[in-house]
Amino acid sequence: MRLAIFIVLALAGCAVGPDYRKPDAPVAAQFKELQGWREAQPKDQLPRGSWWTVFGDAELDRLMQKVEISNQNIRIAEARLRQARAVADQARAGLFPTLTANASVTRSKAPSLSNQPNFATGAVNNYNLGLNAGWELDLWGRVRRSVESGEANWQASAAQLEAARLSARATLAQQYFALRVADTTKRLLEDTVKAYARSLELTQNRYQAGVAARVDVVQAEVQLKSAQAQLIDVGVERAQLEHAIALVLGDAPANFALAPSDLAIHMPQVPVALPSELLERRPDIAAADRAMAAANAQIGVAKAAYFPTLTLSGASGFRTTHIADLLTAPSRFWSLGAAAAEAIFDGGLRRATTDQAVAAYDVQVGTYRQAVLTGFQEVEDNLAALRILGEEAALQDEVVQAARHALELTNNQYSAGVVSYLNVITAQATALSNERTAVNVLGRRLTASVGLIHALGGGWTATALPAR
Repeated sequence: MRLAIFIVLALAGCAVGPDYRKPDAPVAAQFKELQGWREAQPKDQLPRGSWWTVFGDAELDRLMQKVEISNQNIRIAEARLRQARAVADQARAGLFPTLTANASVTRSKAPSLSNQPNFATGAVNNYNLGLNAGWELDLWGRVRRSVESGEANWQASAAQLEAARLSARATLAQQYFALRVADTTKRLLEDTVKAYARSLELTQNRYQAGVAARVDVVQAEVQLKSAQAQLIDVGVERAQLEHAIALVLGDAPANFALAPSDLAIHMPQVPVALPSELLERRPDIAAADRAMAAANAQIGVAKAAYFPTLTLSGASGFRTTHIADLLTAPSRFWSLGAAAAEAIFDGGLRRATTDQAVAAYDVQVGTYRQAVLTGFQEVEDNLAALRILGEEAALQDEVVQAARHALELTNNQYSAGVVSYLNVITAQATALSNERTAVNVLGRRLTASVGLIHALGGGWTATALPAR
């Protein structure tokens, strides 16, 4: 008897199937575009959970507070997390025996049989009150592997929730900066329209004085109306961006509005983690890793089907035909039993199930490695964009200053009658074009900064994953 108990306990400690080991992923020693950037230090990282504060925009901070509450994608991910937690709890319940209580009352009557004269012909009452217990021993780890899979899926859902939060916030920040670029462009065009109106007035006065040709007036009118048309066109982009922000915030576009404001934000310096650290910082990579662990555990679940099952059962209660005798000793019954079962032939079902589990694991391995590569690409892309756009911005600022000076000189020359109005139009168009380019470059740099923070995981790490 002791030997049998020892064997059962020994078998209960094993679990068939492979234990999870994270596969290798293609990781470089450092990012190619890291020149000019500093690596993150333990006390020199993005603000955890509030990375957008590095931009120092109070309106953006206010909008970010609404994302967590109202964004529908985040609410969907949160519901999926609760669902995954319930599935994990469901799997864990298989480790324990089940206990059910039952009570029944039946009244029955059997027909009289001519060949059985002593058969009871009256109605009979049956009263039953009992408890039933059953427990399938987890000898081969099927339930434990199911629990392992459920826990990993639960953690994957937690990482996906964080990825949804990060994505929603990054989208909001990029759309907000694009809207502020549109506001700044609109203000620039408004100033340009005023300047062109003054130029038209000057040209009309010169024409009336007989020192300018009629063609100069027509050209000034064309220049003014062209700028007015551009000013109107900016309104389309701004309206659409405002609607997009409302969608991220989970609000109806008709109920949402942002007051115009210029883009007055300084570029933050974002610390960059090492490539190996990126595997722990990105929630989508952590989710892929946990999904891979869950698929690995399912291989053990499939392989456990090759081995026999052992179920223990028991029942106890009272059964009688008279209600007054229901809870008496003579009416008591009990039973204990054990049952073993092993599939002899299943037409290849277990083999197919195991092959399916192995293939599903291989799919998750590929998905994990692809997520790693995508993460590296996104970091490299945004590092390159910030480096190149930084150089472009410095040069573009010089071009803007030169274009403004050239316009000022050309206006003076025109007033003195040295050059034609065509020179003024050319200088005005050049100045406006470079002003708009400078604003767009700043917007692209801010968008790339948000993209880099997103690619780096927004200050999140895998240590934030929940554990039971």
